[in-house]
Amino acid sequence: MNQIPSEFAIGGVYMPPLLVACLLGVIAATFTVRLLNRYRLSNYFFYPPLVFLALMIIYSVLFGTFVVRA
Repeated sequence: MNQIPSEFAIGGVYMPPLLVACLLGVIAATFTVRLLNRYRLSNYFFYPPLVFLALMIIYSVLFGTFVVRA
């Protein structure tokens, strides 16, 4: 039998796995961007908001593939 749920219940509200993966991706990307800003590494990027978007997508795919697994 499949032990992995098709949705997550948080506080009685059902959420799809992709939404949970995207939320985790946004949190991880925000943490990474704050570290980049703190150590002034974001000065080496041409357009830092695009780097944030790319990191958010990469983290969302990684979380969706390896952590959430719907």
